[in-house]
Amino acid sequence: MALLGVSVYAAACTNFIVGKNASTDGSVFCSYNADDYGLFTGLCHYPAGTHAKDEKRWIYDYDTAKCHGWIPEAPVTYNVIGNINEYQVSIGETTFGGREEMVDTTGIIDYGSLMYLGLQRAKTAREAIRVMTSLVETYGYCSEGETFTICDPNEAWIMEMMGRGPGSKNVVWVALRIPDDAICAHANQSRIRTFNQKDKQNVMFSKTMIKYAREMGWFTGKDQDFSFCDVFAAPDFGGRRACEARVWSFFNHFYDMSPWLDFAAGIKKEAEPMPLWIVPNRKVSLQDVQACMRDHYEGTPFALDKDLGQGIWEMPYRPTPLQFEHKGKKYFNERPTSTQQTAFSYVCQLRSWMPREVGGIIWFGNDDGNMVAYTPVYCCATRQPECYHTPGANAVTFSDKNAFWVCNWVANMVYPRYSQMFPSLKEVRDSLEQSYFRLQPEVERKAADLLTSDQARGVEYLTNYSVDKAQQMLERWKQLGWYLVVKYNDMAVKPEKDGKFLTTPEGLGARVTRVGFPEKTKEMLIEQTGSRFEVPTWEN
Repeated sequence: MALLGVSVYAAACTNFIVGKNASTDGSVFCSYNADDYGLFTGLCHYPAGTHAKDEKRWIYDYDTAKCHGWIPEAPVTYNVIGNINEYQVSIGETTFGGREEMVDTTGIIDYGSLMYLGLQRAKTAREAIRVMTSLVETYGYCSEGETFTICDPNEAWIMEMMGRGPGSKNVVWVALRIPDDAICAHANQSRIRTFNQKDKQNVMFSKTMIKYAREMGWFTGKDQDFSFCDVFAAPDFGGRRACEARVWSFFNHFYDMSPWLDFAAGIKKEAEPMPLWIVPNRKVSLQDVQACMRDHYEGTPFALDKDLGQGIWEMPYRPTPLQFEHKGKKYFNERPTSTQQTAFSYVCQLRSWMPREVGGIIWFGNDDGNMVAYTPVYCCATRQPECYHTPGANAVTFSDKNAFWVCNWVANMVYPRYSQMFPSLKEVRDSLEQSYFRLQPEVERKAADLLTSDQARGVEYLTNYSVDKAQQMLERWKQLGWYLVVKYNDMAVKPEKDGKFLTTPEGLGARVTRVGFPEKTKEMLIEQTGSRFEVPTWEN
């Protein structure tokens, strides 16, 4: 793979995983940022169903919408809303690419279709792994190398998969169970190296994988020394700095990751790789995972607040492509977890001690996780909120009824004037999320009571609640957008009190505040220009 190559750019996503004994409340958490420029999508829904013996399931590519063919439909399929199903199984992914010659262009099933097939056909994470691997081993896998997060309320798994070349209809794959007291992550770089091939309880893998690697001349050592990552997708500089650095930053919130800084930074080629998972130094909450999905490397050597790229108002985002050239030399931009090209972001909360309809929540946002309020959608929901599935809205058609477009409208006002405008967005974002957290215990108590007496009423109650909160968020975000236009017009700031803009006794707008440059920007400007803009002493 070339430096920050095509696959990293085109499908650059991030997943975090928290085992049930590593979380504050016993939940399994798993998260996903779906990042790809030009990607327009919302919250998908596949209703539960029963199917005739000869019914076909047509496979349409998740990225291109092209039809690859069909497979037999399962006799029974389960309700899926977003990336969670009615049994609290959740599946996410990140693309790592790997050896290009391993892509099977003749396979029927792509990585995106495979996720939703797994969700529709499995009641547990283990079953999802068996379903997914059986499907691709039967019908072929036509995507690049992929890492999947596969979780249920009791277990968290990471699985890596690749094809075996055009026409092979074969795959190589390995799945490992994350220890219950650990956290894990992946971000567009294969992370599974050696694994205990005798641990039948916590390890599953393709039985012909090592033999295939030997036949291709890619591996010659002992079976127990086989490393999936090193053989099929060894990281280059981009795989470490643009990908593994995101994992490093997530871990660093809960563990001292300084011994692996050189590896994540890509400074030393022979640096020791990071562990696949770590045991955190404290329990991890839902809010912690949401905050990590909003991470820009703050407070680390990778922080984006010390150079000209931040612009005037300290923006922790950088334009892409991630590499650029100047006078014959190659340079790169940092790539944090939170990024402007996110189409949707979520954190799934999976709870084994609750009725399954109540226990599973996908906390969903239809844009960059830092710029949205995650709204709760319960796993039993039988319809999408209109704002997450808007008729007429698409990648080139704006709609003020659509969360993707309204959230992008607001975010794109804030990005270039980040330190000036983001505090206003954050206040609204955090206020909304806190309101959801306050309501959660009572909503779930009522839902559990309804489910006991009438399951259909309980499901409808949770569906309505999920829809209502998303639609309320949309209306509040529109108000936020209008507020930002007025408050920060012309790079000045209008004064307000008690939530209202101040006016003069004559009814005019009160005098605005002209805030000027932030201190860091002043320092960089003066360092670059010297005395050019210094006021001459004769003015004094």
